Amino acid sequence: MNRTTTPRATRAHGWIVGARRPAAPSLRLFCLPYAGGGASAYAAWPSLLPDDVEVCPVELPGRLTRWGEKAFERAEPLVDELATALSGELDVPYALFGHSMGALLAFELARALRRRGAAEPRVLFVSGGPAPQLRRRSRQIHDQPDDVVVARLRELGAVPEDVYAEPELLDLLMPTIRADFSVVETYAHRPEPALGCPVVAFAGTEDREVPADQVDPWHEQTTGGFTRHLLPGGHFFLHSARTALLDSVRAALTAAAGRPADLLDRPERKAHR
Repeated sequence: MNRTTTPRATRAHGWIVGARRPAAPSLRLFCLPYAGGGASAYAAWPSLLPDDVEVCPVELPGRLTRWGEKAFERAEPLVDELATALSGELDVPYALFGHSMGALLAFELARALRRRGAAEPRVLFVSGGPAPQLRRRSRQIHDQPDDVVVARLRELGAVPEDVYAEPELLDLLMPTIRADFSVVETYAHRPEPALGCPVVAFAGTEDREVPADQVDPWHEQTTGGFTRHLLPGGHFFLHSARTALLDSVRAALTAAAGRPADLLDRPERKAHR
């Protein structure tokens, strides 16, 4: 879990880190973290995207600014509460970005908001996450002994190495880490009509956890156009290839800016290899 210092100011009942901008932005980009991660994963993004895009890092219970709250163990109630919390943040167009576990949550959040009658996101960005309709390949570990969970964390590179040198800290983090793994491992996809918004997907060239062939089937979840970008790096190319990733995010947001979600251009399906 990233322990980088983050702003304490929160909104949306603590779900969003950072204060609201004085002037309304053209678009809000809600960013959902990977398993074991927090809002701090996106701390640098506001200065790297256009000024009229308000980056809204989502802080899930059980970490950093919400340390005292119990982490969710299932996707459905987590998404339901998040959708409720964000209801007051949808006064301007929005987009969703999620990496790994966050990609799954972003997808389900888009569908939950649609069921509530809200507009769909201008763009859904899914990064390092397998398409939700695919059968999960990874073994289940959320209920396994600590040494098995730690080995899996090391394999993924999800936790800074210095945390392993502090057993007491690792013990404190373990319930949230297990809960995050449970969110993914107990997820059951329920078919619904495809989203109408564009889906922009990212995969890492060296990502053995979620290779590109698990990312490509995201195209089945949209009628609004699909683009897949292949970026250098392993599962956390979110950080190592951040410049290239944000260039693609910026381009997709620019293409979608200023047009109602239902009037978005329908770009030809393509894959960047």
